[in-house]
Amino acid sequence: MNVVVTGAGGFVGQELVRMLAGAGHAVTGIDTAAGRIPGVARAVRGDLGDRAVRDEALGQGCDALIHLATVPGGAAEADPAASRRINVDAMYYLLLEAAAANPGLRVVFASSIAVFGDPLPPLVDDATPLSPKMIYGGHKAMMEDAVALFSNRGMIDGVSLRLPGILARPKGPSGMKSAFMSDLFHAVRAGEAFTCPVSPQGRIWAQSVRQCARNFVHALTVDSALLPPTRAVTLPALRIAMGDLAGEIARQCGVPEGRVAYLPDAWLEAAFAAQPPLATPAAELAGFAHDRDLATLVASALATI
Repeated sequence: MNVVVTGAGGFVGQELVRMLAGAGHAVTGIDTAAGRIPGVARAVRGDLGDRAVRDEALGQGCDALIHLATVPGGAAEADPAASRRINVDAMYYLLLEAAAANPGLRVVFASSIAVFGDPLPPLVDDATPLSPKMIYGGHKAMMEDAVALFSNRGMIDGVSLRLPGILARPKGPSGMKSAFMSDLFHAVRAGEAFTCPVSPQGRIWAQSVRQCARNFVHALTVDSALLPPTRAVTLPALRIAMGDLAGEIARQCGVPEGRVAYLPDAWLEAAFAAQPPLATPAAELAGFAHDRDLATLVASALATI
């Protein structure tokens, strides 16, 4: 299968490309960053908002499209115009162009739990309405609608996956307000002091990057009859207390946990660490999965950083 992956050089993208290449797929990777992306058969460098870049990516055939590229949460909030240009306009045109090149192709879109907004209800499930508060979440919700619309019209065969916190991102700036979740891994493993901006009781929904990539690979072939009419599912995730996460990282790395201090920021806690129980029957019916347990998630995340 010829698979076009946008954001192929990113955190999730690199793991996904390795899996796709290992399964025998030919991957065309689009990314703004220079440098080689392991597993990519053909690399297209440039801005997704540029029609010529999109044409180059689709020009040699596209059996399926996985759309990961995004202006992330914090960056989108700081520059809503940039978010609209990439997260809305570029994606909308990409969907139209992919549908014209190969009508009915499978499209997998990386959405986000940010579509639910905050504060969240006591339980989030498949019936929870979307009520985004951040620009990022609002734009993701808009494009979930576009995926559903184009699927209903037979232009594409779309799937939107709402991603939880994905662990653990590389060390360094990411433009994401939830980056503290990954920063915790790097600091604890290195035995460095770390001030966590949410409380030890703060609970997150999380998945390892490897499990996330497996879910995207599964989405390429999932039977669309198993999906809800919206074509959107919230990926299964573990609900984890930050204190428990720090303790498990320390245990697996064989280092003391005591260098983690907690200084909660009320806004961050409300937005990213007040996540209630999560029920994802639609995703599970369609074959999507989480990491099974905390120890498995932490081991998987540590193996990728």
